[in-house]
Amino acid sequence: MTLRVRALGKVPYRDALALQRGLFASGERYLLLLEHPHVYTMGARADPANLLVDVASVGAALVHADRGGDVTYHGPGQLVGYPIVDVPMGPDAIPTYVRTVEQVVIDALADVGLEGAARLSGYPGVWVGDRKICAIGVRVSRGRSMHGFALNVDSDLSYFSHIVPCGLADKQVTSLAAEGVSVSMPEVVDAVVARAAAVWGPDLERQSRSGGDEPRMRGSITARTSEGLEISARKPEWLRTKAHMGPEYLELKRTMRSLDLVTVCEEAGCPNIFECWGEGTATFMINGERCTRACGFCLVDTRKPEALPDAAEPQHVAEAVARMGLAHAVITAVARDDLPDGGAGQFAACVDAVRRRCPGTSVELLIPDCKGDPAALDTVFAARPDVLNHNLETVLRLQRTVRPSASYARSLAVLARAKDAGLTTKSGIILGMGETSEEVAGAMADLRSVGVDILTIGQYLRPSADHLSVARWWTPEEFDTLRIVGEAMGFAHVQASPLTRSSYHARQAATATR
Repeated sequence: MTLRVRALGKVPYRDALALQRGLFASGERYLLLLEHPHVYTMGARADPANLLVDVASVGAALVHADRGGDVTYHGPGQLVGYPIVDVPMGPDAIPTYVRTVEQVVIDALADVGLEGAARLSGYPGVWVGDRKICAIGVRVSRGRSMHGFALNVDSDLSYFSHIVPCGLADKQVTSLAAEGVSVSMPEVVDAVVARAAAVWGPDLERQSRSGGDEPRMRGSITARTSEGLEISARKPEWLRTKAHMGPEYLELKRTMRSLDLVTVCEEAGCPNIFECWGEGTATFMINGERCTRACGFCLVDTRKPEALPDAAEPQHVAEAVARMGLAHAVITAVARDDLPDGGAGQFAACVDAVRRRCPGTSVELLIPDCKGDPAALDTVFAARPDVLNHNLETVLRLQRTVRPSASYARSLAVLARAKDAGLTTKSGIILGMGETSEEVAGAMADLRSVGVDILTIGQYLRPSADHLSVARWWTPEEFDTLRIVGEAMGFAHVQASPLTRSSYHARQAATATR
């Protein structure tokens, strides 16, 4: 079975935990490699007395974890590894697995130039003499592992003075830098991956957050400066659509304007607007017209949002759904990072309003990540939309360029949480921004591994000269191949074509999951 390695960069602990739980349920083999912002974690049997300060006073978070071990620290400069793999069960299964993780780290440390790293009898982890350089804390359930190791590369060791690390008052903590080994985090990652692949492979599929061919920044959004197609480049025949402003289109437009509603169809310049509106379908965009983020592919207005969402908006959406006679309503929103709940309450209110006004209509929500806030996401999930959609948008390597205020790991974590809440989940990827076929297949596998049911894949179309360039046009035949690959992975429905967008044929996709 393939070992999928994801080097994710800096990820908040709660997002990494939600992602682990989603991948744990998949049965697939993963190794997540990342750094956490400052956080102290308390294992299942941790002694509260070993936490010596109010963690907020030192700029850290506190999390109670479902792993073994006592209190420990995670932060920048520390490589955290989460192997999510099968563990053969039997006598001494867990101690044997812990020794396996330790050996991966010991061998990797030797590879980067640290001599003398070893076990210390009676104490889990990896040691240099009586100084701990790597903590080990695992959880094994139903023959699968979670959590793993925390290797100090160039950590600020002063953070360990605020705790009794792992409950060991008579032991010191060290790092590669403190031991005189000058090595970069990417070099340590490479060494760990090589050793992990030998143990948990043999097949290896690796993707990382950054790469050398990322576009440079320009202004508030990103733009390719030296590669890609000119905006004036003629589109292929398969990407050309005709404007059909028939009576259905015009009537729907009048309905939207009379109720003071906004559609993402208009705001994002969707190429399918004439087809969808002609069929009496539209995607409502709530929480205003202005987004607090500036994604490199998106046309939506990024000026400062209005103070609060319109209190009458849920009723207006419900009225529009009634007038249009929709069997399936799609509701999305701009990102509202300025709101305490990220706009989650308005989503829930819209679901409630539509169901009260049109009880036979199914409701699909296309949500932002709400900064990964569990309370905000729970508000949305508790509304029980028939489909919960959150778009991954692009492959891991291009995330910082395409979505500078978002996170690949967080998006997967949002979808994993939604699946854990018992919802039908959906996500989408846009192609043509510099990704490879292998990276797309990896992203599809990640989405399926966190339980996504419905997948949309479409071609990126550059909305203006200030946005990311189109790297290339993917052909209809390539999209059809991706559809076949996705169906083989187990998605209930894959909508893949050059003109596919998140809400394209949404009703048909939702029906396929029933």
